Amino acid sequence: MSKPDTGSTPKLRVAVIGAGPAGLGAAIEFQKLPFIALRVYEQAQELREVGAGISIQRNTWRMLDALGVYDNIDPNTIFSAEDGHSVQHRNGRTGELLVSNGQEGTPSRHKHARALRTILQQALLKAVDKSKLRLASRLVEINELPDKSLSLRFEDGHTDEVDLLVGADGVRSVVRQFTFPDHRINYTGTTAFRALVNADEILGIPDFPNAVTFWHGPTRWVYTCNLNNGIYEVTARTDIPETNETVSWGQDATPDEFLGLYKEFAPIIQVVLSKVKEVKKFPLFAGPRLPKVTSHDSIALVGDASHPLSGAFGAGAGFALEDVYVLTQAVKWAYERGLPISDALDLYDKIRSPHYKDMYDILDSFRKPDASMKGPSLFDDIVEANIHNKWTNDYHWLYHYDVQAVWKKAYLEEDARRGLKKEEIGVSSRL
Repeated sequence: MSKPDTGSTPKLRVAVIGAGPAGLGAAIEFQKLPFIALRVYEQAQELREVGAGISIQRNTWRMLDALGVYDNIDPNTIFSAEDGHSVQHRNGRTGELLVSNGQEGTPSRHKHARALRTILQQALLKAVDKSKLRLASRLVEINELPDKSLSLRFEDGHTDEVDLLVGADGVRSVVRQFTFPDHRINYTGTTAFRALVNADEILGIPDFPNAVTFWHGPTRWVYTCNLNNGIYEVTARTDIPETNETVSWGQDATPDEFLGLYKEFAPIIQVVLSKVKEVKKFPLFAGPRLPKVTSHDSIALVGDASHPLSGAFGAGAGFALEDVYVLTQAVKWAYERGLPISDALDLYDKIRSPHYKDMYDILDSFRKPDASMKGPSLFDDIVEANIHNKWTNDYHWLYHYDVQAVWKKAYLEEDARRGLKKEEIGVSSRL
């Protein structure tokens, strides 16, 4: 991928598969690069978010700043706790507040917020050139051509040839399946029931906290949070055996499917759950860590396609946008130095794969049995142990991770390794 001498030099052909937060973020950043010919493909007939709420953590806000879309989110459409906490953890049986995570050192503009998923989607979509977006385009086949470019075929017969394929197509990624055919995602044994309830009904419950709250049980929890706009989010997450109907997307459900699972919880939670009238269930699927997030010198995976963890840390959008930022910066870096796209992908993988290894290591540590829980244990004992082991600040570095600083350090080290000097390559001081 050499720098053009004239305007007649062919552009780098890039296809992004998927138009969720990862795909829209990739579109925004690739649009900024004049040497890119971009297409974004989405299998849905129309862009609409599923699910309920989404967390906008510090790292997500930082990326929205970097993408230039921070101001596309109206502060009146999101919820942030008045006392400044990011999340609270309560005993689901007694309602006792056990932990309230503060946000010391976090700039006010980057404080934790909760919003409808459509709020984030629309903020990103507003910055996307709609002429680059093709809906109702389900990718069904990928083939590598002799010149190492890729041929794409879609269900409606449309075809395309690209130099760089970006898989932003989620946990059930077609691009990932082509890239790593032996990789599989499986049901985790846990299902989330997600509902939106009239906020007045919830806030009218005596002594109910208007907070971002997990109500914990030994093997299941209830999550409640105001989303503003007169909407309150209620999510019940529980272990449910797999059946022939277990699939990795949202399905219509009824409150009766989960209400009986929370009989040990406090009366106040029984009241909250009784307010749920319409609900969707989301069986959670995940897969092992990928050996790389790139392949074929022409494929990069971003978002859930690169780390199929099914919302393990509640910041999937932030992680996806970090992927996008590093990938697009790496492509720009290679272009400015006259290097092939494969070098850009190598640098992208060098930065992001270790990050996801660290995340998987955290999850592996969660699975270790708690020595204090040998033999029969009471509800309260297990809840306290779980919160102590899994909900501490030990992994909050993920939300404070500064990918822009990490990127700068990585490309400067790579330049030094190659013996490249800034004045020789004309690198902008903005990089």
